[in-house]
Amino acid sequence: MILSARKSSGLSRLCGLALAACLGTTGVLAQTPAPSPPASGQATLDQRNQELEALRAKQKEAADAQQRLKDEIAAIGQDRTKLNQQLIDTAARIRAIEANISDSEGRIRPLDAREAEIRLSLETRRDRIGEVLAALQRAGRRAPPALLVTPEDSLQSLHTAMLLGAAVPEMRARALKLANDLGELIQVRKNISAERDRLAAERDKLTTDSTRLAALVDERQKKQSDAERDMAAEKSRATELARQAGSLQDLIAKMEQDIKSAARAAAAAELKGTPPSVNGKPNLRGMQDPARLSPAIAFAAAKGLLPLPVNGTKIRNYGGPDGNGGQEKGISIATRPGAQVTTPCDGWVVYAGPFRSYGQLLILNAGGGYHVLIAGMDRISVNIGQFVLTGEPVATMGSQSQVASILAAPSSQPVLYIEFRKDGAPIDPGPWWAAKEGEKVRG
Repeated sequence: MILSARKSSGLSRLCGLALAACLGTTGVLAQTPAPSPPASGQATLDQRNQELEALRAKQKEAADAQQRLKDEIAAIGQDRTKLNQQLIDTAARIRAIEANISDSEGRIRPLDAREAEIRLSLETRRDRIGEVLAALQRAGRRAPPALLVTPEDSLQSLHTAMLLGAAVPEMRARALKLANDLGELIQVRKNISAERDRLAAERDKLTTDSTRLAALVDERQKKQSDAERDMAAEKSRATELARQAGSLQDLIAKMEQDIKSAARAAAAAELKGTPPSVNGKPNLRGMQDPARLSPAIAFAAAKGLLPLPVNGTKIRNYGGPDGNGGQEKGISIATRPGAQVTTPCDGWVVYAGPFRSYGQLLILNAGGGYHVLIAGMDRISVNIGQFVLTGEPVATMGSQSQVASILAAPSSQPVLYIEFRKDGAPIDPGPWWAAKEGEKVRG
């Protein structure tokens, strides 16, 4: 009996300490730490000086890193091939980091839910748990009766022990359940902490690579601006044509007819014709040349090879109901705020700017009578007339949907809309998307 009480006492102490740590209980289970002595004024001053020095060191380190990046980008910018490759590689890293962040957030959500569930269960049992632990603690502290000195007390103690012996198994069962719940809560919290650490590391990497990508994009567009001195006038003219255009097809026709850079892009797409194939198959080796100025493979031959332009969840498919009695002419993808948008194929930019309910719209002439339309971005980073490579960063998403509800299911998330056209008519883009990561073509 005494041995059982001692075991119960040890279990009660374990449960009591864990419960106090996890729930912040008061009374006999929680120990109030002794207050630490106040720091002296000199110690406080020394600490602030150390923090100030650390802040200055970080600022200097950040400034040095920014200068090194600026010098590196300037050197890369002298070589178009290297610049293109850096753009594609950095954008690919950002897309991978975005995917890792989404995965990590997905793992944290059920852990948070399980922690809340355990805590609620413990809170609802707080009174019963207190009674069990108090009884176990009293049993552990009770000394054996003095049999030869006070027999009456000994008899009373024996009766009490007999009653306690019947109750202890139930209390032990409750205490063991409590210990298991607390142990799971501690492990869940450790898992949450580990996931949050991984998430913070991924976000740091995303910040670093996003800074690098912004510098690379600026360098690319500076080169483009140098080649297109009349770009401002063309942008103004393109905006006016977009206002006048009654449809997407009308917009494409107006751009490729009236805007010089867009017309040159359309002419180049027509002139290049169909890229050569190898044994009747597309020459994927050409996709590895970042210096190319025309598509490496014909768009029609790229079925099953193209990457989606953004990470996210597909919320509407081609041919599905559009909510207005018609059918979807493209696909809609819900994305993360600020997600990176890359080109799914090689092509010439024939329009880049706002257009009606599409938000920011990017139109690529992919050659062979094919056009790729991407809409719903917050900011586009390429110019009309520019040739872009598969996987090259061309835009970023905003913090909420920029696309009208007629194009995408209602969503508080940003939504990217993608549409493929052949000779002016929308076509199903499904056959062009790569089924697996390893099957995608990259620049």
